[in-house]
Amino acid sequence: MKRHRSIYRAIPALVIFFGVSLCFQGPAGSQDSFAPNRITLGLVSASQQLEITEYFEPFVTYVARKIFAAPGAQGKVVVVSSLPELAKLLEQKRVDFYMESPYPTYVINQVHGAGRVLLRRWKGGLAEYRSLIVTAKDGAVDRLESLRGTKIAFEDPESTSGYFLPKFFLQRNGFKLSPVTDNAAQRSPAAITYMFAGTTDKVLDFVLTRQVSAGAMSDDDFSSLESQKKDRLNVLAQTDLLPRHLVSVRKDLSQEASERLAAVLQAMHEDSTGRQILSKMDNTMKFDNLPGGEEAMRRRLLDTFFDPQRR
Repeated sequence: MKRHRSIYRAIPALVIFFGVSLCFQGPAGSQDSFAPNRITLGLVSASQQLEITEYFEPFVTYVARKIFAAPGAQGKVVVVSSLPELAKLLEQKRVDFYMESPYPTYVINQVHGAGRVLLRRWKGGLAEYRSLIVTAKDGAVDRLESLRGTKIAFEDPESTSGYFLPKFFLQRNGFKLSPVTDNAAQRSPAAITYMFAGTTDKVLDFVLTRQVSAGAMSDDDFSSLESQKKDRLNVLAQTDLLPRHLVSVRKDLSQEASERLAAVLQAMHEDSTGRQILSKMDNTMKFDNLPGGEEAMRRRLLDTFFDPQRR
């Protein structure tokens, strides 16, 4: 199990997102047309929906009370089953706010065109992280070029640091990748074959027992390894840094609503109740401004994840 991994990261093949439907008293024709004083939290989950709902209720309730400053402010949780459904809810103005790691944020905001980044979230106490490609020190692979024709272990197909970041890094550096499920006759002899280990611990086991030539993990996971295991590994390459987590709003949310939501989130760690809620929510330290601003972050995500040739 990864450090700081929340209840939803312990659920296999589970992707979590959430949104807030904001409603302000305003002039007729206002964009914010949801029921007054109610915040709707949207989640994408295939299982353990009750547990996940209870996990985020204190957070959404706090945000609702701070935004509306009214005794009738309510938080409501709605669970959907896929990313396209979340994008549709954003487009329909039924969800206004969600947060996720960089790759899912890129998919929602730039592939579906349904949102825009607002803030950075210090999830697990971290502002940024990167992915590492590691090999066994006494193995045959001692440089990136030697990976051609070998096998690499990624963590799981929903992981930004354990899959998407290292995969796109390798593709941008000229490597072809093929899943182990591909027919061997269809693969290039120089292609890197990849498989999913399921957890960081299993990635490490596969590397050290020579079942694969390399593995991918976050720098945070690597730094937490016991010294004797770390000493047996060689860091072959590392990706650029990206924010650990991002907060996004629907693309047409008004500037006033966006700024009001951002102000509540950014002040949360300065309030004792808010700080306690953040600590219990994946050890979130705080929310802060995007490094370089919204456009710079949008460009970073595009440069990192866009690949017209990807499978």
